[in-house]
Amino acid sequence: MSVKAELEPNLQETKAGRTGIPVWARKIIGQRYLQAMALLGVAWMIIFNYIPMYGIIIAFKDYDIIRPVSAAPWVGLEHFRELFEDENLKYVLKNTIGMSLIKLVIGFPLPILFALLMNELRSMMFKRWVQTISYLPHFLSWVILGGIMATWLADVGIVNKVLMALNFIKEPIFYLAEPKYFWSIVITSDIWKELGWSAIIYLAAISSISPELYEAATIDGAGRGQKMWNITLPSIKGTISILFILAISGVLNSNFDQILVLRNQLNETSSNVIDVYVYQVGLLNGRYSYAAAVGLIKSIIALALLLGANNITKRLNNTSLF
Repeated sequence: MSVKAELEPNLQETKAGRTGIPVWARKIIGQRYLQAMALLGVAWMIIFNYIPMYGIIIAFKDYDIIRPVSAAPWVGLEHFRELFEDENLKYVLKNTIGMSLIKLVIGFPLPILFALLMNELRSMMFKRWVQTISYLPHFLSWVILGGIMATWLADVGIVNKVLMALNFIKEPIFYLAEPKYFWSIVITSDIWKELGWSAIIYLAAISSISPELYEAATIDGAGRGQKMWNITLPSIKGTISILFILAISGVLNSNFDQILVLRNQLNETSSNVIDVYVYQVGLLNGRYSYAAAVGLIKSIIALALLLGANNITKRLNNTSLF
C-alpha cells in the first residue's frame, strides 16, 4: 500500500475534525445547485414512474373506476388466463412481432448506413440540406403524416397516378383498404419518418473518432470503403450495440399513433397489434384490469429481451448497458 493511501483516511478525518462537517457532506454542500437539479429529476421519476406502479395490482383484481383499487375484489390470474384463451391473440402477436422484426432487420441498419454516407459528404451546404430534409418528417405528428399517406395512397393519389403512367398497374389500387399492403406501408412510412433523426446518434459517435486514424489509413492507401469498414464501424460498435439492445427490448412495442391513424376496418386483419388490442378491448370496453394484465406481460417479456440482448452483446463485443 502506498504512503498516500495510508495517509488519506487520516487527512479526511483531520479535515472533518477542523470544520466539524464530514468530507462527503461538504462536497454535497459545494455541489448544492447540481444536487438540487438532480433531486428534481429523481422526484419526477419517483412520482411519475414508481408510484404509479402500485396500479399493477389491478391486473389481479376485478377493478372498475367507480370504486377505489383497494376495494376491488381479487381474481388472481383470471385476466391472464382469459388473455391466453383469446382466439385473436395469435393474430395480434403475428402482426406485432412480424412488423417489429421487419422494422428491426430493415430499419435498424439503414440509419447506420445513412450516417456513414453523410459522413463522407464533403460539401457542407449539400450536407446541411440533406440533414434538414431527412430530419423534417420526425417533427411532424403521425396525424399529419397519416393524412399525407392516406392522400398519396388513395385511388386518385400520386402513387397510383405514377404507377399507372409507368404501366406498372392498369387500374388504381386503394392501398389502405388492402390488408396485404399494410405492413409495407407501416414499415416504409416509419423508416421515412425516423431515418434522419435516428442517424444523429451515429453521426455524433462518428464525429468523436480521431482524424489521425483516417490520415494514417490514407497514407497506407486505404479507400473510403476500407476506412468505413476498418475504422468507422469498429469505432462506433459500442453505440450500435447499445441501440440494438434497446431495439430488441421494444419488439413488442408498435407505434400506436401510426397504426391508429393508418388502420381501418378493411385492413384490420393486418393492423390489429397489441397496443391497439389493449386500447379496444381493455380501455374502450372499460376492462382496465384486463388491459393492465396485458401491459404487465408485455413489460415482463420486454425485460427478458433486454437482459438477453444485453448478455449476448456483452459476450460478443464486451459492450452492454449494465
